[in-house]
Amino acid sequence: MLMNASQSTQTFSREMSPMNLPRVLLADDHPMVLEGVARLVEDFGEVVGKVEDGRALIEAASRLIPDVVIMDISMPNLNGLESARHLQKLLPHCKIIFLTMHADSAYITAAFEAGASGYLLKRSAGSELKQAVKTVLAGRQYVTPLILSGDDQLRDPLGRGAPTFKQLTPRQREVLQLIAEGHSTKAIAILLNISTKTVEFHKAKVMETLGMHTIPELTKFAFAHGLVVK
Repeated sequence: MLMNASQSTQTFSREMSPMNLPRVLLADDHPMVLEGVARLVEDFGEVVGKVEDGRALIEAASRLIPDVVIMDISMPNLNGLESARHLQKLLPHCKIIFLTMHADSAYITAAFEAGASGYLLKRSAGSELKQAVKTVLAGRQYVTPLILSGDDQLRDPLGRGAPTFKQLTPRQREVLQLIAEGHSTKAIAILLNISTKTVEFHKAKVMETLGMHTIPELTKFAFAHGLVVK
């Protein structure tokens, strides 16, 4: 008999592993980064899976029921921010830590709004990752001291204050990312299991909301907001 996501998560929270280690799922589009982070995690947790894009992350999380997900913001097919929103609905008790190179205030704010419990920079993973996992599992938030101390400048990539993509619906953001990644309307329809007319509708609404008129404009916007892997 299958357990629902909440029941499953509670079970693994009590019985994380035979050695009482947290079950950790990793997501990053760079295999070398995944391997490096996995080696760090193995000192204090059980790596239950490694994936390279957002949609694979959602599928793996639904099967593996991790206690913690450590992921990048910029990932193909579905970026980290949208993945986090899906994870919050799928596994509300799972802790999400963003491990990224983005120190921009827009990304940090968006990450916690999407459901993150932790945020740290890749260059500080070796010294901070264990503490970050321990902190979020204790029910607290973790933000790298590099950002809190001002060692990295917090900046808005477009100089517009709050990120404009917040005005888009989750589906519109998914369509925007896939358009910027170069997928055709037909390919997007297949990937999202919607009609081509619905894809065109979402594309038109995105353009209207953002005040843009061309695919290059949408692509530039998506890159600027970390929706597309650079």
